[in-house]
Amino acid sequence: MISLIRHGLTQANKENRFAGRSSEPLCAEGVAQLREITKKIQPTGINRIFCGPLPRTRQSADLISQACDAAVESCEGLNEIFLPHWDGLTKDEIREKFGPEYPTWLSHPERFQVEGCETLEDVLKRAVDCVKKIVSSHPDKTVLLVTHLIVARCLVLYERQLPIAQFRSIQIVNGEIVPLHHFS
Repeated sequence: MISLIRHGLTQANKENRFAGRSSEPLCAEGVAQLREITKKIQPTGINRIFCGPLPRTRQSADLISQACDAAVESCEGLNEIFLPHWDGLTKDEIREKFGPEYPTWLSHPERFQVEGCETLEDVLKRAVDCVKKIVSSHPDKTVLLVTHLIVARCLVLYERQLPIAQFRSIQIVNGEIVPLHHFS
């Protein structure tokens, strides 16, 4: 069995900022949120936890690991999308500084492309490849993936066989656990 969880709440989430690949940790509310979630996760028998390499996913994974006594491994394939010029900016600041990029990101995510940055197709491919390796190397384990909203949405799109154009239709809040029943 494999499930994913979006990392706990951060200050950037509260401020509507694009944290990107910054080293932002969980805020106090995010830590409390994850501690509550571990009570629900504990009985599921998680054997392994895989997370993105950024502090907020690692911190979330470590909090869950302590409750479940499951080993944590970092995977680059679960890392946040690479859009470095947006890191740390609010959505209004992105609109001001980068003009048409943000409206395209919102209305046509499948068309979003900026030189030197990842596309959603790139994120989907690396995340799916990563999860397929995890599933094949841990076939009899209960696995939890701790990742970011963009990566989580891409994995759900893949599992449901939906096009990237439906990226915005997938809603996953911080700390939400999403089972991936048909991932192959």
